Amino acid sequence: MGIVHFLLKRKLLVGLSMVLIFFIGLYATTQLDQELMPPITFDGASVYIDAGDMTTLDVEQLVTEPIEQVLQSIDGVKSFQSSTSVGTSSITIEMEEGLGEEITKEVELALNGLKPQLTGVDDIIVTPFSMNGTYEFYLDISQGNNDEMTEFARDVLEPRLESLPEVSDVLLVGMEEREILIELKMDKLNEFAVEPSQVISAIQNANSDLALGTLSDEEDEPTIRWNTSIHNVEDINAMRVPTMDGVKQISELASVTEQVTENSSGVWKNGSRDFILVQVARVSDHTQVQMAEAVRSEIALIKKEGLVSNFELNEIVAQADYVSDSIDGVTQNVLLGGILAIIILLLFLRNIRATIIVGLAIPISILLTFTAMWYFDYSFNMLSLIGLGLGIGMMVDASIVILESIYSKKENGMPNRKAVTTGVREVASAVLASMLTTIVVFLPIGLLGGEVGQFMIVLSVVIIITLVSSVVVSFTLIPTLAESFLKVRKKNKVQKEGKVLTKYVQFLQWMLRKKRARYSIILLFFVIFIGSLALITRVPMTVMPDVFNRYSEVAVVLESGVTPKEREEIAMQMNEQLATITDIKNTIIMDDVSSIYAIVNMTSAEDATMDQKEVNEQILSSLRELESAYPITSVNSAMSGGAGSPVSIVIQGEQLDKLTELSESMITELEKVDGLVGFSTSIEKKLKEERIILNEQNIDDDGLTTVQILSSIEHLFMKTQVTEITGDDLVTKNVVAVTDKESAKKEDVLANKILTQNGEEKELSEYISFEMIEAPTQIDHNDGERYVTVMADLEKIDLGTANREIEEVLNDFDVPSGYTISMGGDLEAQQDAMQEMMMILGIALFLVYVVMAVQFNSLVHPFIVMSIIPMTVTGVIIGLFLTQMELSIMSAMGIVMLIGIVLNNAILLLDRTKQLRLEGYSISDAIIDAGKTRMRPIFMTTLTTVGGMLPLAIATGVASNYQAPLAIVVISGLIFATFITLILIPAVYYLFEDLAIGLRRLFKRQKGKSNTIKIEG
Repeated sequence: MGIVHFLLKRKLLVGLSMVLIFFIGLYATTQLDQELMPPITFDGASVYIDAGDMTTLDVEQLVTEPIEQVLQSIDGVKSFQSSTSVGTSSITIEMEEGLGEEITKEVELALNGLKPQLTGVDDIIVTPFSMNGTYEFYLDISQGNNDEMTEFARDVLEPRLESLPEVSDVLLVGMEEREILIELKMDKLNEFAVEPSQVISAIQNANSDLALGTLSDEEDEPTIRWNTSIHNVEDINAMRVPTMDGVKQISELASVTEQVTENSSGVWKNGSRDFILVQVARVSDHTQVQMAEAVRSEIALIKKEGLVSNFELNEIVAQADYVSDSIDGVTQNVLLGGILAIIILLLFLRNIRATIIVGLAIPISILLTFTAMWYFDYSFNMLSLIGLGLGIGMMVDASIVILESIYSKKENGMPNRKAVTTGVREVASAVLASMLTTIVVFLPIGLLGGEVGQFMIVLSVVIIITLVSSVVVSFTLIPTLAESFLKVRKKNKVQKEGKVLTKYVQFLQWMLRKKRARYSIILLFFVIFIGSLALITRVPMTVMPDVFNRYSEVAVVLESGVTPKEREEIAMQMNEQLATITDIKNTIIMDDVSSIYAIVNMTSAEDATMDQKEVNEQILSSLRELESAYPITSVNSAMSGGAGSPVSIVIQGEQLDKLTELSESMITELEKVDGLVGFSTSIEKKLKEERIILNEQNIDDDGLTTVQILSSIEHLFMKTQVTEITGDDLVTKNVVAVTDKESAKKEDVLANKILTQNGEEKELSEYISFEMIEAPTQIDHNDGERYVTVMADLEKIDLGTANREIEEVLNDFDVPSGYTISMGGDLEAQQDAMQEMMMILGIALFLVYVVMAVQFNSLVHPFIVMSIIPMTVTGVIIGLFLTQMELSIMSAMGIVMLIGIVLNNAILLLDRTKQLRLEGYSISDAIIDAGKTRMRPIFMTTLTTVGGMLPLAIATGVASNYQAPLAIVVISGLIFATFITLILIPAVYYLFEDLAIGLRRLFKRQKGKSNTIKIEG
């Protein structure tokens, strides 16, 4: 080992390098941002189309389908799903990875060009998917006069907060928004032969403020300005409109009043709406913590200036607190894990100097990791710290193996320098191979698609950085310190074997003595492995675990056409339902017209009487009780990105009637599955429509046209946005025009009169009648083809169990030709994720095999080492079953990582066995001696890894649901595999030797027969 000789002669270089790493690492620590999750990019966009009052079927045919045809022609669009309802169409587009921004611009350009060709479309909005713009800091203004609170929020708080560089937007909810209502007197308009459009045009034209030109020959070249801006009700009343009977003021033709907007103040706190909710969003290049610090500082300054008086300004919730809590929790677990690892070292080595040497390797490796994270522009987040926590246990593995090897050589009486070089040389190849096998298992993680894949890459890279850092330190710092600083108590003394080691050697001697014994051991482990597979169905499963931060957001999706009064009633009922749950501290309910959102703050973890998972289930189940009594479409967690119900079955086909029939049959079958509740379909809600039937004979007889009839009816339901004005109080207000004719009932419409050609007034009932029909409120498309989603929720059943039960239902379901049925939602995501993880696992195993084949220069020896993997899976299954931790993407990542870890011990054992065979040892002696010399480092590396991860496994708090399953997988699999390594690897090694001996004998026998035939010939 030339590099070791060089470093031993240049210890000052090593020392100064460690000092440099120390200071750079400390600096890097101060530069790393703090955030809950790493920033990721989304390759997709949403398209929202406003189509006025068009029916669902008309929007589908005239708007959605033409847009879908355009999307199909755009390269880079992978897939799209549309949802069409009354007056709107929304389309979600998935794009090729890395092309999101480019394709979004192309989509926007194409749809803007298509817009003039689409009938009835008012607006098309294309929004790229992004993590920016979400509101992460909430305040409330309460306990005061509404006008004063509104003035403070609008004139002080909003502009002050939006001026902060960390803040991108401030949204105020709950203020009284006012509008000016112009109620047209239809009798007067008819009397003066004035159309409503004339009044509206007069107001729009009059409300102007514009520069007409410049007087260039005058001094200072003044601008000529025309200003007839409207500021209040009096200005509108005084405006004049030309009629057949002369110019009339609007006050003669309409009633103009100022009133509170129908949709204002749609927010409640614990059932009360006497407050203003303030929501703050951050800019993308600042973290939640930075934004929270800036906002809190500004609020403190506002209060110091005395601007908060006669009312209260309080903080409700800040995502930054959850970030800090999760990072602090994981950091404590990492530190505790490091301390446990050092204690375990001290107990094993019983040498304080040796423990200090390895103990120094931990902080140096961590600081080197921080330096690399800073270089790669990573941040302190939940995943990177979990990766660091998992790496803590493995961080000392290489150092322990190298130090233990040097320590053994010193115990045998070797001189210091020779003990270091010999000890390092003996284990160097095994340490490097172990590091490479652990690293290569993470290389295929990049194949995991979607946002989950981006998260896992962060975790993998941090673990790889940690391992590489620890190996660099183990080959530099450990030998340098071990030469002089490491002291052994007694040299050349024959070490007495302990009871455990003696029993282990006796077991190996018994097992290796007879084929029947070692083959029985292999068969026993095979039976244990097969038996453990039966426990898989008892292990809970999910896609990604929840973040338990004692906070939840729920979206209650409403049917279309729900009135403000009905929405308020639903909001009050939601508050009553949530008030019955003991662990809820306060609730904010927001009316977003099409949906109602609930922000739920729970009691702190110290005061909690239930786990957050149980609280979340109670929140959803209590709100779903309202579905039968109120026009509610669905109740879902808003924190899962709008993923919807956990169970989704997609039925795809053309005919809506057949899709409806199939969805109803599917619900009947799914109701038989225990644990599935809250069944619904995307098409079950029907909208009642009154179709107008024309009496064309009467229309012709009275000299009218269908256009006149249509115009007369349209005036009854008119609510037109006329203009916007800036009031005397400098607040922007909408000006809205309606008619004074009643139109709430069919009778009101039919009783309205229209002027015929001969001047006679007749009721509309002479020319029209109504026919009741039902129309779908929503029609969904997947890549242009209609589909219906059957949805259900889970109750006291995990996603994995539901998946298996539903698969049986789908396999037995009779699907007609031209229709397909598949899983969607979380079920589909779980299946896709597991398939990708299985592919990643297969590639990882192959790469591990390649590394070991090169290491051992053998195609056979890697199979001996890899025989431990099935038993590792057994340990994982038993660990998850006993703890009832969920098998998710996070725990699957633990399995992938475990492959690299458990092979390290097997490589150590086999590498030493191979060295002894080359020195002339017999097979049995080589195996026994390798077991004796490698038993201590194997147990030390295992227990330090387990000790490092134990705090993660038993942790509680925000990040616990991410940490614990991953740590449980590694701990249970590693403990089980370690004991198996010392027993199974020797048996499998001897099995391959038996096979080799058998093949050689067979080859010699065949060769002997061939020679005999030649002699006889």
